[in-house]
Amino acid sequence: MSNKVSIKEIAKLSGVSASTVSRVINNNGRFSEETKQRVLATIKKYNYQTNSFAKGLRMQRSNTIGIIVPDLANTFFSSLVEKIENNFFSNNYSTIICDTGRNSQKEMTYLQMLESKQIDGLIVISGDNPFNTKILSRDIPVVCIDREPKNQDTIYVGSDHYMGAKIATQTLIKADTQPLLFTIVGSSSSIKHRIKGFKDTIKSLNLNSKIDNSIFYLNSTYKQGSDERRLEIRTILRDLVQKQKLPLGIFATSDTLAADILVSARDLRLNIPGDVKIIGFDDAPIAKYSFPELTTIRQNVAEIALRASQHLIKAIKSEDTKLVSSEHDIIPVNLIERSTL
Repeated sequence: MSNKVSIKEIAKLSGVSASTVSRVINNNGRFSEETKQRVLATIKKYNYQTNSFAKGLRMQRSNTIGIIVPDLANTFFSSLVEKIENNFFSNNYSTIICDTGRNSQKEMTYLQMLESKQIDGLIVISGDNPFNTKILSRDIPVVCIDREPKNQDTIYVGSDHYMGAKIATQTLIKADTQPLLFTIVGSSSSIKHRIKGFKDTIKSLNLNSKIDNSIFYLNSTYKQGSDERRLEIRTILRDLVQKQKLPLGIFATSDTLAADILVSARDLRLNIPGDVKIIGFDDAPIAKYSFPELTTIRQNVAEIALRASQHLIKAIKSEDTKLVSSEHDIIPVNLIERSTL
């Protein structure tokens, strides 16, 4: 069959009416998921999708962006999403924000929903596994923030997590402590870069033998601020205080974790920063709200949001998505000294 296949022929081959095919193409009206998939399969089989159908979709943009985020209760993520949304709003795009709760099945359901809304582009923030654009049924631009893309044609925007960890570790060493790392089991790629930065800094100082005893992986099922999380931290701190010379020097791989460490240390009547020095990562709003205020590695949230938005808008406006090359846009971080060092 030629590329000039008619909508009536597509309807006949799909076993539906021409009006149903039209509704599927325009993604409006009532039809079952089974009907939709059958029609789309026929369109693709006869190369209709990559010609008139695909062109029509490109011309009929929704001016809507999907945002996948793992945890809006995390103040760093909520601040980042707010700035991304403002950037898109300023460029006449609306956004659909989906909080997955770090649940992979929920993420898949949200992705299917976003595709049904005919979004023009997708922002994917953080996550434990590399993001695979091949799971999407449509060829739409994707920008990953702090989540490694599995595909070469996907843009990545993120902070220099490795260097931030090195800065934090070196700072604790200069403060005459033996650095300890507190992190979460099964963390995202950005956290893994922070762990590597910590390890490499320790190795560079010939402290290899102390690495295994310097890293504490906390239970990922405990929520931030929960009694379970803080009990776990208190147990570790109580043991460390008995075995190690004070002050302890702790690098936490996020500010939310650092805040839990701070509260737990105070529960044990440990002086901050006299008995325990703490450096977090992110410079999330909670860093300033903590008492005492957290010393931390600052991520430039405004710049991350701006660059991610700019990359995606540029990709959307490109007529040929294949012209959008992969890129790793790495943004510098810096130490913010407050009251826990």
